[in-house]
Amino acid sequence: MRQGFLPSSSTLSNSAMSMPKFEIHKPQIMAAAMLCLFALQCLWVVHRQSLTRVDYEYARCGRELWERPSPLAGYLTSCGNISDGTFAYRVAGFPLTVERILLGQPSSASPWEIRHLAVSVLLLLRLPFILFGVWLGGGIWWVSRRLYGNAGGFLALALYCFSPEMVRVCVRPNNEILAAWGVYGVLYTAVGLAHAMQGPRKKWRPRMILLTVALGLTATAHVAAALLGLLLALGFMLYLAEKEKPLVAPALAIASAGGFLILVASYAFHLDGLSYVFQSADARMWLSWQGSQHMMTSLPNAGITIAALTAAALYVFHRRSRYFGNTTPLIVALVLLSLETTGVRSEPWIWALPFLLTFTGGVFADMLESRRRRMFLWLTGALVATQAVLTLASLPLLVS
Repeated sequence: MRQGFLPSSSTLSNSAMSMPKFEIHKPQIMAAAMLCLFALQCLWVVHRQSLTRVDYEYARCGRELWERPSPLAGYLTSCGNISDGTFAYRVAGFPLTVERILLGQPSSASPWEIRHLAVSVLLLLRLPFILFGVWLGGGIWWVSRRLYGNAGGFLALALYCFSPEMVRVCVRPNNEILAAWGVYGVLYTAVGLAHAMQGPRKKWRPRMILLTVALGLTATAHVAAALLGLLLALGFMLYLAEKEKPLVAPALAIASAGGFLILVASYAFHLDGLSYVFQSADARMWLSWQGSQHMMTSLPNAGITIAALTAAALYVFHRRSRYFGNTTPLIVALVLLSLETTGVRSEPWIWALPFLLTFTGGVFADMLESRRRRMFLWLTGALVATQAVLTLASLPLLVS
């Protein structure tokens, strides 16, 4: 029974004492199969795509970041200043750099000069983003299953694997899937760290390292995403830490300092290049529901939209659903869905989607334990089936 807003202190302390062991059983095999299905959808789209000017830009800039970042003040590559984060460029360029080295090609060989290997270049450009999408899906299943059991974990994962928005951001070079992966990791690592603070200090170290890396990589994708993640993490940790509240600020300060070092390193320690991120208003955001409204009113997202609205209604009217495990992802989702960037264009509603699916899985898991279990079992199956059909039907639209 998952009642109350927050588990007891003894429960949190026992949870913090030991890291969960990963064992391969039937649930893990089923989750892996669903993630493979997600990857196959992405690969189907990629197989029908062709290289674009944006692809060549990511390929060229990404390779230059790894191979020969320019020492010119304010410029990291021949593409000029990078204002939307280096993470996507580095992710796109890394496999191409490795391929060039393995094939013995000169560093002057550009992606355009090897365009006769179009299938190889196209796949190498997109494969890392697909892998991050699979990684994020695995994280959603892991967190949701730990919080809500198999029912909540598999519902959240099923809706994720049949989300056309997630497929879309995994089949082209971009920072959105990387920022979504990072923010999700930052928030739930911070929650785990707050739990660990009630146990021995030696249990903090793995979570502190993970939080530092997550903050740094999120900032390299989008500075605003890292700042939002940090502020939300501060609030949740202060709520959870109880007697250890004085340690929250120093812990986050250390993680932020390490994350900033990762951010600077991503710019090859060229501070002029990093300063352009702030000059270009990359870290500025404003309240706007326009992007999230477009996503939620799109027909291919209808199953997810109905499931999320149903979960929100149940959260309001069904008291049993209002506890910390459900409230955390709901707060984060609402914050991210209500924002848009005013500088470099980005899609915060994509960052919100993993939290929205986690929240939906939690509320439906509660209802599947109630007296209305059979009705909600049919409703859950119908929503997943509907969303699957809509997503598969919309895949050809994602090719362009």
